[in-house]
Amino acid sequence: MTRGGRIKDRETGPDRRCIASGEVRPAEGLIRFVVGPEAQIVPDIAGKLPGRGIWVTASRAAIEKATGKNLFARAAKAKVSVPADLADQVESLLADRVINLVSLARKSGLAVAGYEKVKDLLQKEEAEVLIQAEDGSQRGKSKLSTPHYGTYIGWLAASELGRAFGRDKVIHAALGAGGLTNRVVEDARRLKGMRAMGVAQDAAAGAAGKDKRAS
Repeated sequence: MTRGGRIKDRETGPDRRCIASGEVRPAEGLIRFVVGPEAQIVPDIAGKLPGRGIWVTASRAAIEKATGKNLFARAAKAKVSVPADLADQVESLLADRVINLVSLARKSGLAVAGYEKVKDLLQKEEAEVLIQAEDGSQRGKSKLSTPHYGTYIGWLAASELGRAFGRDKVIHAALGAGGLTNRVVEDARRLKGMRAMGVAQDAAAGAAGKDKRAS
């Protein structure tokens, strides 16, 4: 903390300051950007690229505000180029990351797909996360409920979820407890902020009584 009680904008510690809102928030809810070798702004989804981080809340509105108001240059204290489709890049990278993590969870025996397998895992109370394709049948999806104190993810397309399981499409999937599951949930929350469909779908599912959600 500084003498004025303000949190320093630094690379150590769990919190970061969003350049769009000025708010200090946990790092897992933000996207890190760095200035690339050609003075371009580059998304660092994994948080491992070298250089001083520039942090923006994981939402399309925040990234578009930072882009439109030239906030990246102000934060970098230098002239930088910002791709016009930066928000789309972040969404695509986050989706790929979530899909890859679910795939790793599958290979580790933590993830299952298919209505019957998911139903069985839920009934055994071994599921921590219920994932359902946002473009799947609402009637079919309503037959499965989010695990007690668990998490619901519903903003991946059936084709995206299918990639995680080596199939064309997957509507229902579930994850058991484990470190990979925690990482899926964390990155899925960030992806939700980049997708308007995630917000709309989450509200609809909540109205149907599924109130244990990633938010």
